Amino acid sequence: MYYPGVRHRQSPAGGGFDPPEFLRLAGHPLRWRLLGELARSDRQVTELTELTGKPQNLVSYHLGLMRKGGLVHGRRSSFDGRDTYYAVDLARCAGLLAQAGGALHPALMLAPPPPQPDGADVSVLFLCTGNSARSQMAEGLLRSRGGDRVLARSAGSHPKPVHRNAVKVMGEHGVDLTGARSKHLDEFDGDRFDYVITLCDKVREVCPALPGDPEAVHWSTVDPAGQPDGVAAFRRTAAELAERIGFLLHQLGRRRHELGS
Repeated sequence: MYYPGVRHRQSPAGGGFDPPEFLRLAGHPLRWRLLGELARSDRQVTELTELTGKPQNLVSYHLGLMRKGGLVHGRRSSFDGRDTYYAVDLARCAGLLAQAGGALHPALMLAPPPPQPDGADVSVLFLCTGNSARSQMAEGLLRSRGGDRVLARSAGSHPKPVHRNAVKVMGEHGVDLTGARSKHLDEFDGDRFDYVITLCDKVREVCPALPGDPEAVHWSTVDPAGQPDGVAAFRRTAAELAERIGFLLHQLGRRRHELGS
């Protein structure tokens, strides 16, 4: 209805407004479920098929749509090149969500993380093969950013000396690894962790069951020591881990908030 004397905004040609990109990509129930699963851990298609109870061709189709939209990406397994691990791009999702809220009303903002109560720490164990680069870097970043809120540890199935480029690049992030040492997984035999995060596709396949039923998470991360461009590869790995750990801290904060309530 039009009222005299009132200026009315005209709809664009074609009638109505197109929904924001994130809503079009994530609004389908199966795609939303897939995003939720990938937000917890990198997964293979066969695992997503089992988790969702949907046919593999259907899961692959919707993954393909989200890959085209930049919400998820795939990476060939470094352990078995026939498999692909899918991961969600949480940073891109956050940006698109903010745009979607602003498109509806400028007052809509993403909710901040809940306040973090005092009390028991959340414990996290990072695992890779050599405990010489990826898991050391992840431990250092989480320890630096989590402070007293988080107990961070790392280990490997076949430990090797900490890589000098890992020490160098972490120094650029304000994390001192000069005194770090590689540790075998057996060193934590009997210890209980809330989260066990595997960074190496091979370790993910051979990781034994740990006590306390920790939440198992996989981050399919390229081994920088195996890349031809030296320290640049370590900088890429550090950037990827820093982004993932930033989102992990939100998740850990919510967990601690729920335990403290």
